[in-house]
Amino acid sequence: MFLKFQPFFLIVETPLHPGSGSELGLVDLPIQRERHTNFPKIEGSGLKGSIREAFENSEKAIVMPNKGEQAKKIKVKDYVPLIFGPESGNEHAAALAFMDAKILFFPVKSLRGIFAWITCPQVIERFKEDMRMIKFNNDVESFKAKEGTIPKDSNLIVSSRIVLEEYTFEVVPDDETTKIAKWFAEKIFPSKEPDIYKYWREKFMKDLVILSDDEFKEFVSTSTEVIARTVIDDNKGTAKNLWYEEYLPQDTILYSIAMATAIMEDEQRKGAFADETSEKEAEKVISYFKEGLHEVIQIGGNKTIGKGITRIQLLEGVRT
Repeated sequence: MFLKFQPFFLIVETPLHPGSGSELGLVDLPIQRERHTNFPKIEGSGLKGSIREAFENSEKAIVMPNKGEQAKKIKVKDYVPLIFGPESGNEHAAALAFMDAKILFFPVKSLRGIFAWITCPQVIERFKEDMRMIKFNNDVESFKAKEGTIPKDSNLIVSSRIVLEEYTFEVVPDDETTKIAKWFAEKIFPSKEPDIYKYWREKFMKDLVILSDDEFKEFVSTSTEVIARTVIDDNKGTAKNLWYEEYLPQDTILYSIAMATAIMEDEQRKGAFADETSEKEAEKVISYFKEGLHEVIQIGGNKTIGKGITRIQLLEGVRT
């Protein structure tokens, strides 16, 4: 049973390929998608593997409260097998798990404002349900996503319409959509010193569009990046073969939830993570995740050509 939770956003900084294997369609190597909605996703197992790799290569040291003793400083990478589980065998279960990363906001080319972030009522309702499940203490429960709406003072309007890709949409400015855009902008692009996310926070507040569920599905199904790749014969200078790969575009925003249990090991091997109750141990696991996590990690395929660079932004405010 999972006892503690930590939601977080994933902001795609370079095109991301969470591969689903080869197919016989137009795209040889498509991305992972939900079967029933066709929405893009990142499998929890792949997300966990990428985060585990970042922890294994980390030189971070964090302070961990120690039961009945002085707080103990530990190296993050020393506790990876204990928290993430052994690489092989079934010695013990992992104490940290991850939900599939779900799509939240998808970037689409716009006639005005360069691009817009789109979402839909179903996606917002899913987010609300996931936050309700973990008893997240915030304002999301009151959100009412209305299709065909934009925030007030939007940069996207052309003669009372917006143009996304080659499609024209009738939209209306809406107070509730303004509220939703502001809340997410402040959580995904938080204000800090120096305020490096100010431009993106202000853009998100103005350039969010809530489309209908069907319109959103169409865009996330047809407006991903498809890149042609080939191998060149060194001797002849000719292409040996040609294939097409699908990517989530830069500026895609997803979310996931880290879920912690007590550590399934004897007291001695738990070390600094041992505590009086299972709930307190799970809280330490979440603390380890939050403190040890790097802001930028790599997810998915084609790491050596710079793909899959992703920024992680923790969503604070979980009621524990």
